[in-house]
Amino acid sequence: MATVVGGLTTSHIPAIGGAIAKDLFQDPYWKPFFDGYPPARDWLARVKPDVAVVIYNDHGLNFFLDKQPTFAMGAAAEYRNEDEGWGIPTIPAFRGDPKFSWHLINSMVADEFDLVTCQEMAVDHGFTVPMQLFWPDYTYTQVATVPLCVNTVQHPLPSPRRCYRMGQALGRAIRSYPEDLKVVILGTGGLSHQLDGQRAGFINKAFDTLCMDKIADDPEYFLDMSIPDLVREAGAQGAEFILWLAMRGALGDRVTERHRNYHIPISNTAAGLICLESVA
Repeated sequence: MATVVGGLTTSHIPAIGGAIAKDLFQDPYWKPFFDGYPPARDWLARVKPDVAVVIYNDHGLNFFLDKQPTFAMGAAAEYRNEDEGWGIPTIPAFRGDPKFSWHLINSMVADEFDLVTCQEMAVDHGFTVPMQLFWPDYTYTQVATVPLCVNTVQHPLPSPRRCYRMGQALGRAIRSYPEDLKVVILGTGGLSHQLDGQRAGFINKAFDTLCMDKIADDPEYFLDMSIPDLVREAGAQGAEFILWLAMRGALGDRVTERHRNYHIPISNTAAGLICLESVA
């Protein structure tokens, strides 16, 4: 049977992709951010996942404001990055696993989560940046991927509770797959940030610290929060924390924190990284 080996969280800021392309790993602005990732890569090298399910939000590449699904999953053989105007060079395609994707889709729909099924899907920085951070130098081609897109763009957004429950359904779907696959879940985005309006540049370090402290052992602390609550505490774009909760829901009851890193500011965003290992 398939197993969930653990989960990772990370920011997916598009500027990171530009910094990777320009080899700015030792640049004083970027170094404290990039220095957080080698321990997470070491953990991945130890657990050797076969598949990465990437929970992220689309930024107008596949879905725009006229058609915005709450949850959408890719079921393609490969996924290609399409530049959104950031000047990021073309990178190798990401390998899919249609058989595994369709199992997840069928199982989650039976579990009362209605997914938009995407047999063709382009991926943007929300997906590509995390994959490049955890598998640098294009080593991401060694793992299969399943994109799971959650709406954080067009209100109404799914609540923290709904996303956590969706993650639990994802975990059940993975564990019911009859083949021996090791699966890692990526929860991307966040932490606190707001890109526009009167609170542009907003960062709430106290709430970010709370999120990182609670996500492993007390994720249900956040489940009674509303989206307005989350926007108030984390900023309009900080509502992406629901993607972390979806990841955490998939891991099961018990996890061990293997690594964390927190750095501000990166492109006016509080960047959080956590590595959680599932405990059988």
